[in-house]
Amino acid sequence: MDVLGVDACGKQGWAGIRLTDGAYAGSLVDVRLDALVERAAGVQAVAVDMPLGLVETGWRAADLAARALLGARRGSVFLIGPRPVWQEPDHAAAADRCQELTGHRLSRQAWTLAPKLLEARACWLADERIHEVHSEVSFRALAGGVSPTHAKKTWRGQILRRALLAEAGLVLPDELGEADRVPADDVLDAAAAAWSAQRIALGTSGRIPEVPELDADGRVVEIRY
Repeated sequence: MDVLGVDACGKQGWAGIRLTDGAYAGSLVDVRLDALVERAAGVQAVAVDMPLGLVETGWRAADLAARALLGARRGSVFLIGPRPVWQEPDHAAAADRCQELTGHRLSRQAWTLAPKLLEARACWLADERIHEVHSEVSFRALAGGVSPTHAKKTWRGQILRRALLAEAGLVLPDELGEADRVPADDVLDAAAAAWSAQRIALGTSGRIPEVPELDADGRVVEIRY
């Protein structure tokens, strides 16, 4: 069984880690998510570390629940504004719209996700194999329900996350091929997404929240892990 985990990696686009029966089977990097998924022909599940489902008003229950779960790592979960917010042309307009719909303004950090969020959302709506994950939620699950004590951009944090993946059977080689030029934290996030994709394909994954909301297009708004 083949699955794919994907993380956004700045100007390089998207980084993917492919697994076969839970073991590392290669990396892919592409400027477009749809092209990356197409290149990973035959995968049964694709887990993307990016918000995908959007509600019409209020904050997403998935984000609020994930923040409560992660404790010290809660800041890694951005509060994602409702769908109309992402149709605005710039941050100022989006923040105003978010204030109307949630009672709070959208953070500038969250707004920087807009291009990748909209790209990934379009792929999600077109392909039922694609699921939303969040790397820190996945790493918490890998660690037996304890959030990592060190941030993912730190040396200790990266060593810990690589070890957690290895303990689960996902051993990342020193040479990755295409992903050799991708920042280490993005590789680790893609690998955590791949671990979650394997669980999704097997039907053993968890989900946040337990009772999900529905996107305007009818798909479930949730974070899988």
